[in-house]
Amino acid sequence: MNILFIGDIVGSAGRNAVKQLLPQLKNKWNPTFIIANGENAAAGRGITSKIVNELYDQGVHGITMGNHTWDNKEIFDFIDEGDRMVRPANFPAGTPGRGWTVLKSGNKELVVINIQGRTFLPAIDCPFQKMDQLLDEIPSKHKHIFVDFHAEATSEKIAMGWYLDGRVSAVVGTHTHVQTHDEAILPKGTAYVTDVGMVGSKEGVLGMERDAVIQKFKTALPVRFNVHEGKWHFHAVLIELNEQTGRSERIRLLRHYENEIFME
Repeated sequence: MNILFIGDIVGSAGRNAVKQLLPQLKNKWNPTFIIANGENAAAGRGITSKIVNELYDQGVHGITMGNHTWDNKEIFDFIDEGDRMVRPANFPAGTPGRGWTVLKSGNKELVVINIQGRTFLPAIDCPFQKMDQLLDEIPSKHKHIFVDFHAEATSEKIAMGWYLDGRVSAVVGTHTHVQTHDEAILPKGTAYVTDVGMVGSKEGVLGMERDAVIQKFKTALPVRFNVHEGKWHFHAVLIELNEQTGRSERIRLLRHYENEIFME
């Protein structure tokens, strides 16, 4: 079972990258499941139903979110309608949407959990305690469990990887938009990487217009950030799971650039 997870999609540049590159990746790797983080897909702020449907039409099986889940208010109109998109499970009880789901591809199933860190992010429920709760709730028949840990602090992400080693198939980090080269199979069989990276303009700052970001750093004054529309880069991770045990056997980082030859 191969899982292709696409890092945070940022704005139209990121969506164009997915549209252009995903057919080649599907042909090359034949992933069983394709998952994408979409919390920045609508102009860098949240997601819309149109974008959700576009990603599904392109072959994405499931979408994870993060701290920008509610930035586009349209999400309240559709988040409870389907079962293929998850928002952080440790939002307070009663929050719209779901924190985990079961994706299906042919006769295969994959549990996808979205969880959010607390360090340097708004205070919500403890992600570690929430993961304990979820793993008690999820039926034991599900051996393939994928976790998108949307968090700022590398220490919190690394700690979660070790905490869940042997309890889930994979823990991948999102949110910081910078791909980290610390991918590993932990001792008890959990694939881990601190951050998958992003899909969007490589000529901006984390996908946003660089002049505005620089002005913010220089002046400490309020500045409106807009998505940069330059040439894209595409960051993802490919994880191979053992079909019988659910443990990870291989993790590979993917990085591609607009207008460059598609290579191994």
